Amino acid sequence: MARTLRDLPADLAGRRALVRVDYNVPLEAGEVADATRVEASLPTLRWLLRRGARPVLLSHLGRPGGRPHPAFSLAPVGPVLAGLLGVDVDFAAPCDGESALRASRELVAGRILLLENTRFLPGEAANDRALAERLARLGDFFVNDAFGTLHRAHASTTGVPGQLHPSAAGLLVERELKALGALADPPRPFAVAFGGAKIGDKIDLMRRFLERADCLLVGGAMANTFLRARGVDTGASLVEETALDLARSILSEAEGKIRLPVDVTVTSRAGDPGAKVEEVPVDAIEPGMAAVDIGPASRARYAKSLRSCASFFWNGPMGLFEDPRFAAGTFALAEAAAEITAAGAFTVIGGGDSAAAVRRAGLIGGVSHVCTGGGAALEYLGSGRLPGLDALSNRERNMP
Repeated sequence: MARTLRDLPADLAGRRALVRVDYNVPLEAGEVADATRVEASLPTLRWLLRRGARPVLLSHLGRPGGRPHPAFSLAPVGPVLAGLLGVDVDFAAPCDGESALRASRELVAGRILLLENTRFLPGEAANDRALAERLARLGDFFVNDAFGTLHRAHASTTGVPGQLHPSAAGLLVERELKALGALADPPRPFAVAFGGAKIGDKIDLMRRFLERADCLLVGGAMANTFLRARGVDTGASLVEETALDLARSILSEAEGKIRLPVDVTVTSRAGDPGAKVEEVPVDAIEPGMAAVDIGPASRARYAKSLRSCASFFWNGPMGLFEDPRFAAGTFALAEAAAEITAAGAFTVIGGGDSAAAVRRAGLIGGVSHVCTGGGAALEYLGSGRLPGLDALSNRERNMP
């Protein structure tokens, strides 16, 4: 078990806290379009500031390819963080340079130092030891509060705790692990919903959940693959052809636990606002038409399956919810999740698109927990381990 903030000394006055946060936020016209991930880091930063620590923040943003790119600069995040936290936020670039080191040493108590995008450096994704050593100079101890990056063995997530001691998990990471850990032995009945496109990405987790779930609801393009595996003519729907045998094997193992759509919303051209859209039974999809959402009968069926449940885990949308014409299935599942939460059920949204959908439906506060990292959540639920978490667990040296 990784040490947490509560395992650190009570008095951190003057100590530089090198904190890995996840500020991989959407930018529009050079401004932060959604500050949810910034908000998620605030409890840990407040905890550190109250104890006199001087926070120095590392994060990535986007995929700049290991080189500086103005469109992926973290500079716009600084003013947003300052406004949310009510403290001054300094900024330094590059994150591993002498200017950043000097800024960390000169950081005034009560202020925060935000450093430039770690992925501007090629050594980040390669978990380069020399880069980790340079980053480690920026702090006196290390805190990883970037749950969404714990499945990445990068320099700023697994390399730094190998160089900087002590290392601890932040409050966000602790909260995420507690919520996901509860699913190891969830209150029954337990329902699981999977959506999105690819079965291969979630196959191991689906099999693990089949052992403990009472029902498994399937939507999105993933449902098309299962339907095709059952012999349904899915028209022009997106199907993972290479996963058909895999889908058949899961269906044979499921012992009736898997629920597939009985009707779907179809369209002739998903990206065309003037294209034909209709709702049809799954066995009536015409050639040239593609299923892009679960239909009204499936929505009602899935909601009914949830009403008797004491716990629920969901990862992946039921359709192309980004288009309002194809959002009804995903929003209906979000509403059903909020309803059972209000009735006392424990509900976890597994990050990614499903979290974005719940947020768009205005129900983000209506469920028990929303993961900030879909990939990390799936890996932890599937294996019980994460590289970034293992790196913290292996470092037990006390603060000098």
